[in-house]
Amino acid sequence: MRKIDQYKKEIWKLVVAVENEKEAKMLLEDLLTPAERDAIAERWQVVKLLAAGKTQREVAKELGVSIQKVSHGAAWLRDSKGFKYFLKKLS
Repeated sequence: MRKIDQYKKEIWKLVVAVENEKEAKMLLEDLLTPAERDAIAERWQVVKLLAAGKTQREVAKELGVSIQKVSHGAAWLRDSKGFKYFLKKLS
């Protein structure tokens, strides 16, 4: 196993150890830069709005992001297992 794969496995275990929103916030604030946290939050909103049936143009306008970013979001949603799983789990 490559070293980076071992490191990623540790990250998955770290995420699984999170028990509540406070712990999630604490972990993500230490692990990610503010820009990375913003990007992840924005990506999740793009995916949620697309999954709710909004058009790409509607999503771009509502979030104030580029059509290109929303198009990427459509591809993430189309090709994902995780996004679809968690959208369903959280609904």
